Amino acid sequence: MIKRLVLFLAFLITQYTVLLAQCSICTKTAQQLGEGPARGMNTGIIYLAFLPLIVMTIIGIRWWKNEKAKSESFK
Repeated sequence: MIKRLVLFLAFLITQYTVLLAQCSICTKTAQQLGEGPARGMNTGIIYLAFLPLIVMTIIGIRWWKNEKAKSESFK
């Protein structure tokens, strides 16, 4: 298990620099598009970011409620 974790972390570290390059490419593309399309691109990025956050929030709330119900039933 530890070996898998170390390999996974090593993979993330090696791929981190590749992920940073995409941000500058998006910035240059947005600058070339102009004001309107750049706003649309930024809105799309924010829209796509909210879905995973909403899913994680729902899972967290359900987990918290289940743990609370379990702890109350043991009292």
